[in-house]
Amino acid sequence: MTSEKNSFNLLVLAAGLGSRYGGLKQMDPVGPNGETLMDYSLFDARRAGFSRVVFLIREEMREVFERQIGSKYANYIEVEYAYQSVNDLPVGPSLATERKKPWGTGHAVWAARERLQGDSFAVINADDFYGSATFAALIARMREFLTISHRDEMIRGAFVGYRLRETLSAHGAVSRGICKLADGNLQSVEEWSEIRSLDGSIVGKNSSGDEIELFGDEIVSMNVWAFPSSVFSALEDGMREFVNSAPCSQTDEFYLPTAVDQWIASGRAAFLATIANCKWMGVTYKEDKPKVSESIGKMIAEGTYPNSLFRDA
Repeated sequence: MTSEKNSFNLLVLAAGLGSRYGGLKQMDPVGPNGETLMDYSLFDARRAGFSRVVFLIREEMREVFERQIGSKYANYIEVEYAYQSVNDLPVGPSLATERKKPWGTGHAVWAARERLQGDSFAVINADDFYGSATFAALIARMREFLTISHRDEMIRGAFVGYRLRETLSAHGAVSRGICKLADGNLQSVEEWSEIRSLDGSIVGKNSSGDEIELFGDEIVSMNVWAFPSSVFSALEDGMREFVNSAPCSQTDEFYLPTAVDQWIASGRAAFLATIANCKWMGVTYKEDKPKVSESIGKMIAEGTYPNSLFRDA
Protein backbone atom coordinates (compact mmCIF):
# COMPACT_ATOMS: atom_id res chain seq x y z
CA MET A 1 0.00 0.00 0.00
CA THR A 2 1.05 3.62 -0.53
CA SER A 3 2.52 5.14 2.62
CA GLU A 4 0.86 8.21 4.06
CA LYS A 5 2.52 11.57 4.42
CA ASN A 6 3.08 12.89 7.93
CA SER A 7 1.18 16.18 7.61
CA PHE A 8 -2.23 16.50 9.22
CA ASN A 9 -4.91 17.61 6.76
CA LEU A 10 -8.46 18.70 7.50
CA LEU A 11 -11.26 18.46 4.94
CA VAL A 12 -14.12 20.85 5.74
CA LEU A 13 -17.43 20.02 4.05
CA ALA A 14 -18.95 23.39 3.17
CA ALA A 15 -20.92 22.76 -0.02
CA GLY A 16 -24.33 22.10 1.57
CA LEU A 17 -27.31 24.19 0.58
CA GLY A 18 -28.55 24.81 4.13
CA SER A 19 -32.20 24.39 3.10
CA ARG A 20 -33.59 23.99 6.62
CA TYR A 21 -31.52 26.91 7.85
CA GLY A 22 -32.59 29.17 5.02
CA GLY A 23 -29.18 30.22 3.70
CA LEU A 24 -25.44 29.61 3.78
CA LYS A 25 -25.06 29.01 7.49
CA GLN A 26 -21.34 28.26 6.95
CA MET A 27 -20.86 32.04 6.66
CA ASP A 28 -23.25 33.18 9.38
CA PRO A 29 -21.39 34.92 12.25
CA VAL A 30 -21.83 33.62 15.80
CA GLY A 31 -18.82 35.23 17.52
CA PRO A 32 -18.40 38.81 18.80
CA ASN A 33 -16.23 39.90 15.85
CA GLY A 34 -18.09 38.10 13.09
CA GLU A 35 -16.53 34.67 13.66
CA THR A 36 -18.33 31.67 12.19
CA LEU A 37 -18.55 28.17 13.63
CA MET A 38 -16.01 27.21 10.99
CA ASP A 39 -13.58 29.81 12.35
CA TYR A 40 -13.70 28.18 15.78
CA SER A 41 -13.12 24.76 14.23
CA LEU A 42 -10.08 26.01 12.30
CA PHE A 43 -8.72 27.74 15.39
CA ASP A 44 -9.04 24.52 17.40
CA ALA A 45 -7.71 22.37 14.56
CA ARG A 46 -4.54 24.39 14.15
CA ARG A 47 -3.87 24.38 17.88
CA ALA A 48 -4.27 20.58 17.86
CA GLY A 49 -1.71 20.14 15.07
CA PHE A 50 -3.50 20.36 11.73
CA SER A 51 -1.40 22.30 9.23
CA ARG A 52 -3.53 22.28 6.08
CA VAL A 53 -7.24 22.71 5.37
CA VAL A 54 -9.11 21.82 2.19
CA PHE A 55 -12.51 23.48 1.88
CA LEU A 56 -15.00 21.45 -0.14
CA ILE A 57 -17.39 23.98 -1.70
CA ARG A 58 -19.41 24.51 -4.86
CA GLU A 59 -17.37 26.27 -7.50
CA GLU A 60 -19.83 29.17 -7.75
CA MET A 61 -19.21 29.86 -4.02
CA ARG A 62 -15.45 30.35 -4.48
CA GLU A 63 -15.28 34.15 -4.77
CA VAL A 64 -17.57 35.01 -1.86
CA PHE A 65 -16.26 32.14 0.27
CA GLU A 66 -12.63 33.11 -0.23
CA ARG A 67 -13.38 36.77 0.46
CA GLN A 68 -15.45 36.19 3.60
CA ILE A 69 -13.87 33.01 4.98
CA GLY A 70 -10.65 31.81 3.35
CA SER A 71 -8.80 35.14 3.32
CA LYS A 72 -8.75 35.40 7.11
CA TYR A 73 -6.58 32.26 7.36
CA ALA A 74 -3.67 33.77 5.41
CA ASN A 75 -0.41 33.15 7.30
CA TYR A 76 -2.35 31.00 9.77
CA ILE A 77 -2.91 27.65 8.04
CA GLU A 78 -2.38 26.37 4.49
CA VAL A 79 -5.64 26.66 2.54
CA GLU A 80 -6.81 24.87 -0.60
CA TYR A 81 -10.17 24.38 -2.29
CA ALA A 82 -11.96 21.42 -3.85
CA TYR A 83 -15.31 21.53 -5.60
CA GLN A 84 -18.41 19.36 -5.43
CA SER A 85 -20.36 19.14 -8.68
CA VAL A 86 -23.38 16.97 -9.48
CA ASN A 87 -21.69 16.10 -12.78
CA ASP A 88 -18.53 14.75 -11.12
CA LEU A 89 -19.31 11.03 -11.10
CA PRO A 90 -17.23 7.90 -11.60
CA VAL A 91 -19.86 6.63 -14.07
CA GLY A 92 -20.00 9.77 -16.21
CA PRO A 93 -22.40 12.74 -16.17
CA SER A 94 -25.44 11.25 -17.88
CA LEU A 95 -27.45 10.64 -14.70
CA ALA A 96 -26.69 14.06 -13.19
CA THR A 97 -27.54 16.49 -15.96
CA GLU A 98 -30.88 17.53 -14.41
CA ARG A 99 -30.00 17.00 -10.77
CA LYS A 100 -29.63 20.11 -8.61
CA LYS A 101 -29.24 18.62 -5.14
CA PRO A 102 -25.69 17.54 -4.11
CA TRP A 103 -25.03 13.79 -4.08
CA GLY A 104 -24.34 13.70 -0.33
CA THR A 105 -21.44 13.61 2.11
CA GLY A 106 -19.84 10.46 0.71
CA HIS A 107 -19.67 12.08 -2.71
CA ALA A 108 -18.41 15.32 -1.13
CA VAL A 109 -15.38 13.58 0.35
CA TRP A 110 -14.68 11.76 -2.93
CA ALA A 111 -14.85 15.12 -4.75
CA ALA A 112 -11.76 16.26 -2.80
CA ARG A 113 -9.65 13.32 -4.01
CA GLU A 114 -7.27 15.36 -6.17
CA ARG A 115 -6.34 17.62 -3.24
CA LEU A 116 -5.74 14.76 -0.82
CA GLN A 117 -4.14 11.96 -2.85
CA GLY A 118 -1.42 10.31 -0.79
CA ASP A 119 -2.52 12.12 2.38
CA SER A 120 -4.35 10.95 5.46
CA PHE A 121 -6.99 13.46 6.47
CA ALA A 122 -9.78 14.25 8.90
CA VAL A 123 -13.29 15.35 7.92
CA ILE A 124 -15.69 17.74 9.63
CA ASN A 125 -18.81 19.71 8.73
CA ALA A 126 -18.45 23.46 8.23
CA ASP A 127 -21.55 24.31 10.25
CA ASP A 128 -20.85 22.46 13.50
CA PHE A 129 -18.88 23.37 16.62
CA TYR A 130 -16.91 20.38 17.88
CA GLY A 131 -14.64 21.70 20.63
CA SER A 132 -10.86 21.63 20.95
CA ALA A 133 -10.71 18.18 22.54
CA THR A 134 -12.26 16.65 19.42
CA PHE A 135 -9.42 17.86 17.20
CA ALA A 136 -6.83 16.69 19.72
CA ALA A 137 -8.51 13.26 19.69
CA LEU A 138 -8.43 13.17 15.89
CA ILE A 139 -4.71 13.94 15.81
CA ALA A 140 -4.01 11.25 18.43
CA ARG A 141 -6.05 8.66 16.55
CA MET A 142 -4.42 9.57 13.22
CA ARG A 143 -0.98 9.13 14.73
CA GLU A 144 -2.14 5.78 16.11
CA PHE A 145 -3.53 4.26 12.92
CA LEU A 146 -0.77 5.71 10.74
CA THR A 147 1.88 3.86 12.77
CA ILE A 148 0.22 0.50 12.15
CA SER A 149 2.00 -1.59 9.51
CA HIS A 150 -0.73 -2.60 7.05
CA ARG A 151 -0.31 -5.91 5.29
CA ASP A 152 -3.89 -5.99 4.03
CA GLU A 153 -6.10 -3.67 2.04
CA MET A 154 -8.32 -2.63 4.95
CA ILE A 155 -9.21 1.01 5.46
CA ARG A 156 -7.88 1.96 8.90
CA GLY A 157 -9.65 5.06 10.16
CA ALA A 158 -10.99 6.81 13.22
CA PHE A 159 -14.26 8.29 14.41
CA VAL A 160 -15.33 10.73 17.13
CA GLY A 161 -18.95 10.45 18.31
CA TYR A 162 -21.27 12.47 20.56
CA ARG A 163 -24.13 11.66 22.91
CA LEU A 164 -27.44 11.99 21.08
CA ARG A 165 -29.09 14.25 23.68
CA GLU A 166 -26.29 16.79 23.24
CA THR A 167 -26.92 17.10 19.50
CA LEU A 168 -30.65 17.80 19.38
CA SER A 169 -32.32 21.05 18.38
CA ALA A 170 -35.14 22.60 20.37
CA HIS A 171 -36.54 23.99 17.13
CA GLY A 172 -37.12 20.95 14.96
CA ALA A 173 -36.20 17.40 14.05
CA VAL A 174 -32.69 16.28 13.07
CA SER A 175 -31.14 13.30 11.30
CA ARG A 176 -28.29 11.41 12.94
CA GLY A 177 -26.20 8.31 12.32
CA ILE A 178 -26.66 6.19 15.44
CA CYS A 179 -23.56 4.14 16.19
CA LYS A 180 -22.72 0.93 17.99
CA LEU A 181 -19.28 0.63 19.59
CA ALA A 182 -17.38 -2.34 21.00
CA ASP A 183 -13.88 -2.58 22.49
CA GLY A 184 -12.91 0.88 21.28
CA ASN A 185 -14.03 0.24 17.71
CA LEU A 186 -16.97 1.39 15.63
CA GLN A 187 -19.23 -1.57 14.82
CA SER A 188 -22.05 0.00 12.80
CA VAL A 189 -23.76 3.25 11.83
CA GLU A 190 -27.49 3.45 11.11
CA GLU A 191 -29.08 6.57 9.63
CA TRP A 192 -32.07 7.78 11.68
CA SER A 193 -34.36 10.64 10.72
CA GLU A 194 -36.95 12.91 12.36
CA ILE A 195 -35.25 12.67 15.76
CA ARG A 196 -36.90 15.09 18.17
CA SER A 197 -38.08 15.60 21.72
CA LEU A 198 -41.71 14.59 22.22
CA ASP A 199 -43.58 14.87 25.52
CA GLY A 200 -40.42 14.52 27.57
CA SER A 201 -39.03 11.67 25.50
CA ILE A 202 -36.81 11.41 22.44
CA VAL A 203 -38.19 9.65 19.37
CA GLY A 204 -36.90 9.06 15.86
CA LYS A 205 -37.32 6.91 12.79
CA ASN A 206 -34.81 4.17 12.09
CA SER A 207 -33.62 3.17 8.63
CA SER A 208 -36.75 1.03 8.19
CA GLY A 209 -39.02 4.00 8.88
CA ASP A 210 -40.21 2.73 12.27
CA GLU A 211 -40.66 5.40 14.95
CA ILE A 212 -38.89 4.28 18.11
CA GLU A 213 -38.18 5.89 21.46
CA LEU A 214 -34.51 6.63 22.14
CA PHE A 215 -32.67 7.04 25.45
CA GLY A 216 -30.43 10.00 24.61
CA ASP A 217 -27.21 8.20 25.58
CA GLU A 218 -26.80 6.73 22.11
CA ILE A 219 -23.56 7.65 20.34
CA VAL A 220 -24.14 9.49 17.09
CA SER A 221 -22.03 10.51 14.14
CA MET A 222 -21.62 14.25 13.58
CA ASN A 223 -19.37 13.61 10.58
CA VAL A 224 -16.07 13.63 12.48
CA TRP A 225 -13.82 11.12 10.76
CA ALA A 226 -10.19 10.40 9.94
CA PHE A 227 -9.24 8.42 6.84
CA PRO A 228 -6.20 7.20 4.95
CA SER A 229 -6.03 8.25 1.30
CA SER A 230 -6.99 4.70 0.28
CA VAL A 231 -10.56 5.62 1.19
CA PHE A 232 -11.05 7.29 -2.20
CA SER A 233 -11.10 4.02 -4.11
CA ALA A 234 -13.71 2.65 -1.71
CA LEU A 235 -15.80 5.80 -2.06
CA GLU A 236 -15.60 5.55 -5.82
CA ASP A 237 -16.81 1.96 -5.69
CA GLY A 238 -19.64 2.97 -3.39
CA MET A 239 -20.63 5.96 -5.48
CA ARG A 240 -20.71 3.88 -8.66
CA GLU A 241 -22.94 1.28 -7.00
CA PHE A 242 -25.17 3.97 -5.47
CA VAL A 243 -25.77 5.85 -8.72
CA ASN A 244 -26.57 2.63 -10.55
CA SER A 245 -29.03 1.42 -7.92
CA ALA A 246 -30.56 4.56 -6.34
CA PRO A 247 -34.37 4.43 -6.71
CA CYS A 248 -34.54 8.19 -7.27
CA SER A 249 -31.37 9.64 -8.72
CA GLN A 250 -32.65 13.23 -8.38
CA THR A 251 -33.01 13.26 -4.59
CA ASP A 252 -31.26 10.29 -2.92
CA GLU A 253 -27.88 10.91 -1.32
CA PHE A 254 -24.73 8.86 -0.83
CA TYR A 255 -24.05 9.35 2.88
CA LEU A 256 -20.56 8.99 4.30
CA PRO A 257 -21.72 7.17 7.50
CA THR A 258 -23.68 4.67 5.39
CA ALA A 259 -20.58 3.96 3.31
CA VAL A 260 -18.51 3.45 6.47
CA ASP A 261 -21.15 1.07 7.85
CA GLN A 262 -21.04 -1.01 4.67
CA TRP A 263 -17.24 -1.20 4.71
CA ILE A 264 -17.21 -2.35 8.33
CA ALA A 265 -19.93 -4.95 7.69
CA SER A 266 -18.03 -6.36 4.72
CA GLY A 267 -14.69 -6.45 6.57
CA ARG A 268 -13.18 -3.79 4.34
CA ALA A 269 -12.60 -1.25 7.13
CA ALA A 270 -11.86 -0.88 10.84
CA PHE A 271 -12.42 2.36 12.73
CA LEU A 272 -11.07 3.35 16.12
CA ALA A 273 -13.79 5.07 18.14
CA THR A 274 -13.62 7.96 20.60
CA ILE A 275 -16.54 9.48 22.51
CA ALA A 276 -16.21 13.26 22.61
CA ASN A 277 -15.70 14.79 26.04
CA CYS A 278 -16.54 18.31 24.91
CA LYS A 279 -19.72 20.07 23.87
CA TRP A 280 -21.10 19.94 20.33
CA MET A 281 -23.12 22.89 19.03
CA GLY A 282 -24.82 23.51 15.72
CA VAL A 283 -27.24 25.77 13.90
CA THR A 284 -29.56 23.39 12.09
CA TYR A 285 -32.27 26.05 12.30
CA LYS A 286 -31.96 29.84 12.50
CA GLU A 287 -33.57 29.73 15.93
CA ASP A 288 -30.54 27.76 17.20
CA LYS A 289 -28.18 30.68 16.60
CA PRO A 290 -28.83 32.83 19.74
CA LYS A 291 -28.06 29.92 22.07
CA VAL A 292 -24.87 29.11 20.17
CA SER A 293 -23.73 32.74 20.28
CA GLU A 294 -24.45 32.86 24.01
CA SER A 295 -22.37 29.72 24.59
CA ILE A 296 -19.49 31.13 22.55
CA GLY A 297 -19.64 34.29 24.67
CA LYS A 298 -19.39 32.25 27.86
CA MET A 299 -16.34 30.36 26.57
CA ILE A 300 -14.66 33.65 25.69
CA ALA A 301 -15.39 34.98 29.19
CA GLU A 302 -13.89 31.78 30.67
CA GLY A 303 -10.74 32.19 28.59
CA THR A 304 -11.31 29.19 26.31
CA TYR A 305 -11.12 31.44 23.25
CA PRO A 306 -9.72 34.93 22.67
CA ASN A 307 -12.20 37.69 21.97
CA SER A 308 -10.95 37.99 18.37
CA LEU A 309 -9.82 34.60 17.11
CA PHE A 310 -7.14 35.30 14.52
CA ARG A 311 -5.95 38.73 15.62
CA ASP A 312 -5.26 37.40 19.12
CA ALA A 313 -4.16 33.87 18.18
